[in-house]
Amino acid sequence: MTHTRGGNGETSHVPPRLLLVAGLLAALLLAGCGRSDNAGTGGKSGDLSGRISADGSSTVGPFVTAAAEDFQKEQSGVEVTVGISGTGGGFERFCRDETDLSDASRPIEHDERALCEKSGVEFVEIQVANDGIAIVVNKQNDWAKCLSVEQLDDMWKPGSKVDSWRDVDAKFPDEKLKLAGPGTDSGTFDFFTKEINGEEGASRTDYQPSENDNVIVQAVAGDKGGLGYFGLSYAEQNSNKLKALEVDGGNGCSAPTRSTVQSGKYTPLSRPLFVYAKKDALERPEVKAFLEFMLDHQTEIAGDIFVPLTNEQLAKARTALKQA
Repeated sequence: MTHTRGGNGETSHVPPRLLLVAGLLAALLLAGCGRSDNAGTGGKSGDLSGRISADGSSTVGPFVTAAAEDFQKEQSGVEVTVGISGTGGGFERFCRDETDLSDASRPIEHDERALCEKSGVEFVEIQVANDGIAIVVNKQNDWAKCLSVEQLDDMWKPGSKVDSWRDVDAKFPDEKLKLAGPGTDSGTFDFFTKEINGEEGASRTDYQPSENDNVIVQAVAGDKGGLGYFGLSYAEQNSNKLKALEVDGGNGCSAPTRSTVQSGKYTPLSRPLFVYAKKDALERPEVKAFLEFMLDHQTEIAGDIFVPLTNEQLAKARTALKQA
């Protein structure tokens, strides 16, 4: 619904000349408010309405959902729906012109760009936050603290025969390794395989895949030999159930935290998070207002879960949105 504001409706006996002046002032004030409300992509007066649809990454989804909840407190006439079908699944819908926004934990790929071009969908890429991919194990795992990229590659590469923790390191117990991770539609899967296995999509297939990070949480939490990976946000949210490991990317072990992701110390599993917006959708004031709100409040929305943008990243995102 649209918020309205009005006066008290009272009348009084005043000279006609004063009534005329008062009427002119009221008209000017109303005109000014109208310009601010209808043209304002900031949408701070609660006059916007419409529906905004987003879908995509399970990592970016909670960020956009939090932004939508805060935005709708100011703009109750706008309904924002956020689906989670994975980055790849989100781009498929986006490029079929089914959604306004596509949440992505990796940049759009060549074949996805081609699909958008074929459908006549033009878009703008906007970075909204930073994130890291966390490697998590069962709480009962008291032997592993840090894994190297080489060890992770041995565990996850195509055709890997590693099926025991002892195969990873001779000092580890002969505990059966149970792997769980994102499915192939996930941007997290794409990013992880590229950084760890050296080729996007290159992964062993005998693991428990899911586009739902909660399923991965349950799989690892339910098996002493479990290991999985997903966005840092889910590791933070489930720290009472799982233990996050440090990763050695060649310069020593580093834990996945907000500070190490922001500084770039947590390598190679730090990454940018994006929202892609259709240019024609940005012509609707509620869509542009939502994205501007997201950038204006990105630090608060990130909270303790995501890593906020740097000043340089924020400036670039604002420019991209302004020029769209």
